[in-house]
Amino acid sequence: MSKPAEMADVAIIGAGPAGLTAGYLLSKKGYKVTIIEKDPEYVGGISRTVKYEGFRFDIGGHRFFSKSKEVVDLWNEILPDDFIQRPRMSRIYYEGKFYSYPLRAFEALFNLGIWRSSLCMLSYLRWKLFPNKNIRSFEDWTVNQFGYKLYSIFFKTYTEKVWGMPCDEMSADWAAQRIKGLSLWSAVVDGLKRSMGLNKKPNDGMETKTLLETFRYPRLGPGMMWDAARDKIVAAGNHVIMGHAMDKLAKDGDGNWQLSTTKADGSAGITISAKHVISSAPMRELSARITPLPKTDINAKKLRYRDFLTVALMIKSEDLFPDNWIYIHDSKVQVGRVQNFRSWSPEMVPDQSIACVGLEYFCFEGDGLWSSSDADLIELAKKEMAILGLCNPQDVVGGAVVRQEKAYPVYDDEYAQNVENMRAELENTYPTLHMIGRNGMHRYNNQDHAMMTAMLTVENIDAGKRVFNIWNVNEDAEYHESGDEGEQEALKKMTDGQKAALQSEREVPRAINKDLDVKGQMDKAS
Repeated sequence: MSKPAEMADVAIIGAGPAGLTAGYLLSKKGYKVTIIEKDPEYVGGISRTVKYEGFRFDIGGHRFFSKSKEVVDLWNEILPDDFIQRPRMSRIYYEGKFYSYPLRAFEALFNLGIWRSSLCMLSYLRWKLFPNKNIRSFEDWTVNQFGYKLYSIFFKTYTEKVWGMPCDEMSADWAAQRIKGLSLWSAVVDGLKRSMGLNKKPNDGMETKTLLETFRYPRLGPGMMWDAARDKIVAAGNHVIMGHAMDKLAKDGDGNWQLSTTKADGSAGITISAKHVISSAPMRELSARITPLPKTDINAKKLRYRDFLTVALMIKSEDLFPDNWIYIHDSKVQVGRVQNFRSWSPEMVPDQSIACVGLEYFCFEGDGLWSSSDADLIELAKKEMAILGLCNPQDVVGGAVVRQEKAYPVYDDEYAQNVENMRAELENTYPTLHMIGRNGMHRYNNQDHAMMTAMLTVENIDAGKRVFNIWNVNEDAEYHESGDEGEQEALKKMTDGQKAALQSEREVPRAINKDLDVKGQMDKAS
């Protein structure tokens, strides 16, 4: 006899920041909620904190910063007593030398040399005076902003490591989202003033995007936030079911959703009957599991994802470097970024005589890096730390490997149209199916953006109609890590704030092979 279905008002797929935010807020409103998470141990998705022999690893590095007052208030509500303020420091490694980020004019001049620095500035001026007007790719956009010489030094190698494809094949959307507000001229002028003692005002991020000097952080890592959210959901009488993955999603004769799951060992799990389903699962996976199969599954199959893995090394040293992380712009090694977990929070490293770092390798699931054994990956990490001059391999006393699949939705030339086709069909066919979060919407969101899509989806469910168009969250490139934390007023109180945060039009180039500006054609929410 089959097991009776678990009844819920809302079934949520995925216990990452978006899914747990939705579950927490729905629980507060009195809804019966069941969340499924395929990981058997950790909630938080890419924002989880992995534990190994007393050490804690942040998978990706997560600064807790948001211009949304509602997001900041929610963080404080879930985790009121465990935030610490941390200094932000990041540097770039290139050809054996380290460059401060933000750039410092005299330091960059010394490291690059007068001749190369002169060529960089001449290249910058050339592209400012005669920019490429046929902007299609990441390379086109970034060269226009910084000149080809600086693009090749500070953007090309690292970006191609991250995404696994040439910069001239990548959509310009990526550059526009992440580095639009970063001005070379402003950074150089600011560095020059600081080096001459003319500007002692802290760089608070107001003038140069992405350059905040401090950030808040949970003392035991970002997973602390999501563990607390899970615990509050369970305390409200709702369920977070671990080690269960979505298997099949279909409507029954009464119009309710029937969500069946499988366990990690492949055996049958449970069935959840719910009025609404919120999915933060990758769009490609959601489409493949809906019955009947959507017509746009052909579009979903084309969506691509970039995976990565972290190799954590424990090293006999009080500390190796003060940075939160170092970006590796060097083709001699495969590592893309090196985190220093103690710089995120001293409480993540239990032994003061041991430094703990995480080497991040970007890859595709199933490729050579991903398929390598943990032992081989630890040896690779030790070797590359020696090449970079960051440690002696003989001082490494331990290591661990964490794999993260589908970490980044890929922004290729076809992604926007594929996402829009699928979104249009699913929203029109299934008004009680809601896609949220980074992978659920195939959008490179920060966790606060992912949370906002969940917050507004809860409001839509509670209102019984689509009041907010969540697809406009993070359309404003200037929103990203600039300005004062929580400076936007609460969405319910400020109509102008809603428009600024949710309905702003991003002034970015579109891929030239698009017949339509897809985002511009999206229907506005009623």
